[in-house]
Amino acid sequence: MNELIAETGSVAPGLRLAVKDLIDVEGLPTTAGSASVAASARPASQDAACLAGARRRQAEGGLRLVGKANLHELAFGATGINPWYGTPTNPLDPRLVPGGSSSGSAAVVGAGLADVALGTDTGGSVRIPSACCGTAGLKTTHGRIPLDGVFPLAPSLDTVGPMARDVAGLVEGMRLLEPGFEPSGSPPAVVGRLRRLAQVDPAVEAAVDAALSRAELDVVDVELDGWQDAYAQGGVVILAEAWRSLGHLLEASPGLIGEGTAERIRSGRSVTAGQLGLARQRAASWRAELERLLAEVGVLALPTLAGFPPPLDAAEELALTALTMPVNLAGLPALALPVPARPLPASLQLIGPPGSEEALLALGSVVEAASA
Repeated sequence: MNELIAETGSVAPGLRLAVKDLIDVEGLPTTAGSASVAASARPASQDAACLAGARRRQAEGGLRLVGKANLHELAFGATGINPWYGTPTNPLDPRLVPGGSSSGSAAVVGAGLADVALGTDTGGSVRIPSACCGTAGLKTTHGRIPLDGVFPLAPSLDTVGPMARDVAGLVEGMRLLEPGFEPSGSPPAVVGRLRRLAQVDPAVEAAVDAALSRAELDVVDVELDGWQDAYAQGGVVILAEAWRSLGHLLEASPGLIGEGTAERIRSGRSVTAGQLGLARQRAASWRAELERLLAEVGVLALPTLAGFPPPLDAAEELALTALTMPVNLAGLPALALPVPARPLPASLQLIGPPGSEEALLALGSVVEAASA
C-alpha cells in the first residue's frame, strides 16, 4: 500500500489520523518522501508542535494514529508521483495522479483508511490532492499553525492543514490542531466569483457555479488583475527558499533524488537576492489587494484545479498550481471542497481573509449540504 510510508499498527479506538511524513512524530523517522532524507533519518525525539492537540485526544482514548502518509518527494511537486515509495493510488481512478504534494494524505482519507489526515500546503499541496482525489482540504492562514518540527520547503509559504472526506472531518482536524476550534459566522453577504484566471475546463466552471447556486448564495463576478503576476512571484519565492532548504541534499546524496525534483531544486540557485526581494515586495502589495477585495465581498470563489486530474503519464506540474499558488503568496486561508461534476467531482475553492478558517468551514458546510 503506497498511501502510508510508515504504519503504527495501532488498533486503538477513536478518530483515525494519518500525518504527512514531513511532520515529526515521536519515535518515527521523518523521510519527507525522499530516499536522500531517509538514508540518515533517525526516529524523531519529539512530536512537531502541531501534534499537541492530537496527542491530548489520543491520551483521552479518542484518537488512533494510523501512520505517516506518503507524499511527493521532498514535498516539491504537485503530481504526487513518488519514485522511492511508490505513488499513492487515486481513489477515484488509479490511472490518474493523486495530486501533490500531500498525495498520501488525500488518498488515505479518500480510500477510507483514515478519518482525518494532516498535510502541508506551500503552493497548493493540501488543495490540489484534495481536488484530485475528490476530498476536502483546508489551507490555513500562514503562521496560524506552528511549523516547529515540520520539514521545511519554503518557510514563508509553508502551512499545515487538515484533510478529510468532508467538512465535518476538516472541523475535527482543526480541533486537533487547535483544541476548542468551532466553525462560526453566517454566510457572507456577497461571494465574489473569480473567472478568467487560467484556461479552465467549462465543465469545472459550470460545476462551481452550480454549487454556489444550489447554496443560494449572493454571487457577483469580480475582477482581480494581479493573479498571474502573483503566480509568477510565488514561483520565485518557492524556488529560492527551496534551494536554501534542500540544496545541500544535491551534494550529500546526488543519486538519491529524482531528476525532476533535483531539477526544480537546482533552478532555485539562479534566483538573485534582487529578484527575491522584489517578489516579497509584490507579495505584500498582493496581500493588501486581496484583503481590500475581501473587505467588499467577504469570500472569493473559484475552482481549485483548472481541469480534472490528469493521467499519471501526462501530468504537468505547473498547470496544477495555476489557481492555488497566489493564495500562498498572500498567506490567506482557502478551502477546497468537492462538488458534483462529470466525469469526476470538481473542486470549489473558497478564499477568505486572514484567520477566517472558522467562517470558511461554516460556509463550506452550507455549500456541501446544498450539493448532497
